Amino acid sequence: MIDVSRRRLLQLAAASVAATNGRVAVAAPTPGLGAIAASKGLLFGSAAAEVIDTDPAYRDLYITQTKIITTDVALKIGRIAPQPGPKHFESADRLLAFCDQHGIAMRGHCLIWNEWNPDWVKKLTTGERRIFFDSYIDEVVARYSGKLQSWDVVNEPFWPGHKAPGGFRLGPWYDAFGPDYVRRAFERAAAVDRNTKFVLNEAQTERDDELGLAVRRGLLKLVADLKNAGVKIDVVGLQGHLQPQYPHDPARFDEFVHALADLGVDIYITEFDVCDDVFPDDVTARDAAVARTAQQFLETTLRHPAVKALITWELADNYSFYRGIFRAKNPTAARLPRPLPYDDRMQAKPLWGAIAQAFENARRPDHATNGQAR
Repeated sequence: MIDVSRRRLLQLAAASVAATNGRVAVAAPTPGLGAIAASKGLLFGSAAAEVIDTDPAYRDLYITQTKIITTDVALKIGRIAPQPGPKHFESADRLLAFCDQHGIAMRGHCLIWNEWNPDWVKKLTTGERRIFFDSYIDEVVARYSGKLQSWDVVNEPFWPGHKAPGGFRLGPWYDAFGPDYVRRAFERAAAVDRNTKFVLNEAQTERDDELGLAVRRGLLKLVADLKNAGVKIDVVGLQGHLQPQYPHDPARFDEFVHALADLGVDIYITEFDVCDDVFPDDVTARDAAVARTAQQFLETTLRHPAVKALITWELADNYSFYRGIFRAKNPTAARLPRPLPYDDRMQAKPLWGAIAQAFENARRPDHATNGQAR
């Protein structure tokens, strides 16, 4: 086990969060976040896109900082089956080889989602869509059986804005099966692979507004229904895209986490970052606000024994999906999002220190994990 002193971590966090009169790039200290988390019995990792194949500096961050990697787009149906016919596993296989080479676990994201499906799937008849749903799960899960730490079997089943009964998200799979597509996906996957951890992954639960609370209610009921039906569901993923423009009550969120854990599932924070839209333009002040927001969320959440992993959605700002959204709206925008632990130069930011300190403060059982299934 890696011995990380409290004083050392507090020094790192304080150095990272402190505001100064200029932009400060904080080089990543050692040990990395993955090792610090492991010393507390937690997993730390990040989603990785195909850019790690072409950006050596970014690739090195994954080697030094992570114990688990989530596929960003490589295992989404739009990448695997963009057209009818042979499927494309090249990106996922390449990432798996990278993980195996460096002793990093890999998570599959995501098997079934009502978004990001190719047009040809949407044009199938209901009967054809049902046949494809089953055969797709069979083939993809079988290919990676025993090779992944966990699978996001169903992603984001809820979106109250669609006005469907129960708040479910509409899409081709809901249209084909109704809400029962969720149970069917988990049962179909379990018929192929009984060992990989199966995850139900959901967004927006951090929000204490009408939408966020509706998603929480729907998610609790769905997990309870699946458990009562004997469905293999091991983990609930709460994405953790923190959005400070919406209310967040740490105590109320903690009650929600407790309620989920009482249903007999582990909890992963699966897509962590901090939207900085409402923070100052000044980079130093903004980075400090991002770090404070993260620390307020993590200090409570990581202390819960059911919470086993924290995974960011990419590691460096220039590869955040928020950057893509901003550039699409305004290609010449001077202010760009800074939601992640590293900046464009692959230098650690105050958020790095906030995460490190939250791990230190987690007071977990005295055992470590190196990215293995737990």
